[in-house]
Amino acid sequence: MRTILLVCALLSCACRGGEIQGVDQPVVVGLQEVASGLSDPLYVTSPPGDSRLFVVEKGGRIRIIKNGQLLTTPFLDITPRVATGSEQGLLSLAFHPSYRTNGFFYINFKDPDRITRVERYSVSSNPDVANAASSKLILTYNQLFANHNGGLNLFGPDGMLYIGTGDGGSGGDPDGNGQNLGTLLGKILRLDVDHGDPYLVPADNPFATRAGARPEIWAYGLRNPWRFSFDRVGGVLYIADVGQDRFEEINAVASNAGGLNYGWNTMEGSSCYNAASCSQTGLQMPIVVYDHSGGCSVTGGYVYRGSVATDLVGLYFYSDYCSGFLKSFRLQNGVATEQQTYDIGNIGSITSFGEDSSGEIYMTSSNGRVYKIVTVG
Repeated sequence: MRTILLVCALLSCACRGGEIQGVDQPVVVGLQEVASGLSDPLYVTSPPGDSRLFVVEKGGRIRIIKNGQLLTTPFLDITPRVATGSEQGLLSLAFHPSYRTNGFFYINFKDPDRITRVERYSVSSNPDVANAASSKLILTYNQLFANHNGGLNLFGPDGMLYIGTGDGGSGGDPDGNGQNLGTLLGKILRLDVDHGDPYLVPADNPFATRAGARPEIWAYGLRNPWRFSFDRVGGVLYIADVGQDRFEEINAVASNAGGLNYGWNTMEGSSCYNAASCSQTGLQMPIVVYDHSGGCSVTGGYVYRGSVATDLVGLYFYSDYCSGFLKSFRLQNGVATEQQTYDIGNIGSITSFGEDSSGEIYMTSSNGRVYKIVTVG
C-alpha cells in the first residue's frame, strides 16, 4: 500500500487550507491506496464486524478486498441484468445488521428496462462468494430517464433499510416528482425488511396513514441523494443532494426527523429554483451549499468515527465528482464549523465514499482505485 500526501510533505510547512486546527501542531491528511484495477468502482462497505472490504462496480460486480488483496473471483456478478449507460448501473450494497447469522445483503441496480430493483441475496457456504440463485425482489420503481437514480441502500441505527431515489431524471424535475408524495421518486424511503413479505411499512413512517401518499416515504423534496449516511455517534443523518445548474447541498438532521421536505424543485440549495412557487415555508434548509464554480455534483461521505486517525474524529468528509476535492466540516449546534479543504491533486472523479466495520472511511475513484483516509506524521 502507498500513501499519498494530500496537503504537504512536512507538518511544519505552509499548507493550503489543509491543516486540521485545534491540535498542538497541524495534522496532515493523506490517502492510502488499498486497491487498484477495479472497473468503475461506485461504493465500498463491510459487513458488521468483518475486516473485508466489498467494492461495488457499476457494471454489475461486487469485488472483495481481503487481507489487502483484491480477490479475482467476484462476490457477486449480475452483469447481464444491469444497464450501465449514463448514471445507471449496480449502485450500492447494504449488509443486514445480522449478516453474520442470516447472510442477507441488499443491492440496488437499474435494469435494461429502466426499472430500479432492490433485491436481497444470501451468502453461499463460501463466505467470499454469494449465492447467485438466492435473489428475492424487495422493491421496484420505474423512471423514464437514465439519470438521477439515487441508488443507495443503507441500514439506519434503527435497523430499518433506507433507500435513496432520484427525481426521475432529465433536468429540472419535469414531472414534479420531488414534491409529489404519491410517487417514490425524489425521496428517501424507509422499510422494515425483517417483517412482512417482502417488507413491512414501519408504523412510525410519517406518511404511513396519509391518503394518496406512498407510505414507504421517509423524506421528500430531493433531486438526487446519491449518497447519505448516519453518524455512528448520535445518529445524525447527512444527505448530500446533487444540484441542477447552480448549487450543491448537504443537509444534516436528527435520525428520527422523518417527513421533512428538502425543497426540490422549489429550491436548489438555499436559493429559489422555481420562482413561480418559491415559498420556503416548511422546507428544510441545507447546512452547506456551494455553487458550480467549485464543482458540479456533490459526493456525500461520512463522519469519521474510526480509531486509526483519531485527530479526525467527528469530522464529516465529502467531495465533488467533477472537481475531485476533499473537504470536511464539524457539525456543532446545527452549523457546519471548522470547514477545511485538502489538496489531494488529481486522483480522478470521486464517485463515492464508504465506511468499514471499524468506522474507517474510504473513497472510490473513476481511476479504478480505492483509497483510505489517513493522517500522516
